[in-house]
Amino acid sequence: MSKTIKWGIMGSGGIARHFAKDVALSKGAELVAIGSRSLETAEKFASSFNIPNIHGSYEQLVADPNIDIVYIATPHPEHKRCALMCINAGKAILCEKPFAMNYQETADIINAARAKKVFAMEAMWSRYFPAIRKVKEWIRDGAIGDVKMINTTFGFKCPWDPEWRLLNKELGGGAALDVGIYTASFASFVYEDQPVRIASSAHIGSTDVDEWFAAIFDYGDGRMAVISNAIRLPLQTEATIYGTEGRIEIPNFIAAKDATLYRRSKISETFIDEDPRRGMFHEAEEATRCMLEGLLESPEMPLDETLAIMGTLDELRRPWNDAH
Repeated sequence: MSKTIKWGIMGSGGIARHFAKDVALSKGAELVAIGSRSLETAEKFASSFNIPNIHGSYEQLVADPNIDIVYIATPHPEHKRCALMCINAGKAILCEKPFAMNYQETADIINAARAKKVFAMEAMWSRYFPAIRKVKEWIRDGAIGDVKMINTTFGFKCPWDPEWRLLNKELGGGAALDVGIYTASFASFVYEDQPVRIASSAHIGSTDVDEWFAAIFDYGDGRMAVISNAIRLPLQTEATIYGTEGRIEIPNFIAAKDATLYRRSKISETFIDEDPRRGMFHEAEEATRCMLEGLLESPEMPLDETLAIMGTLDELRRPWNDAH
């Protein structure tokens, strides 16, 4: 493989635009193609980012011989179909979170990627920030002792539009899949494990999606995580990790630029990421690096962990679905 990884983008919505801007900042990456459901939309997108290869369908995009990897930015319910389309065409994938709608769909994508021996990675952008990598270093070094509690929240109040994807059940709406994936993934990142028991309560709105929820994850041995998420409440975005000897505070854990280590109750160290770039380029850079090294998955977001987290989200949502 050449020293440049050539990217295509599938989908042309807001998140695709963010990625197109940020992938250009990533070493070894070149954005060469866009695929949308209409040629007109693809042309407008391409003109904004100077993309040479323009496709008016997803099928045409995956058939493009110039592409090494496709960033999938389609709505959640389309992820499985789009991912399998790419994989069957021999294209690597970086699939926007959540990887799919549930555990089984996620397993189907992963099994296909492994069978075809193509690279696949979940685009959990929060996982790749330098500040988050520093947090992992502190934990592994025992800086706060044994981790026993995580408290993390992330939420916002979206506009009321029952047809919009966030509030539309058919489009994968609800807090758990859209923002709960961040808190569940963060807990998995810290504990490197999944909960053995989950207790939760959710507010199900008039469109039959979870508008906000709170949950306690029990990992055994006194280890817990308390998570809160919302799409109709303006929650804070923060995470705190408590250990037997201190704590770590991350003010904006989904796009962390800083983190503070407290030993007992005193500030011991603050890490500040002074790189002015703040976006998706870290995940694009990680996927590009992995492909240049011939890896089939990222050690920072392994496919088995992506699958396990999806199982946790299924278990989290099961009582709500049973009740409604």
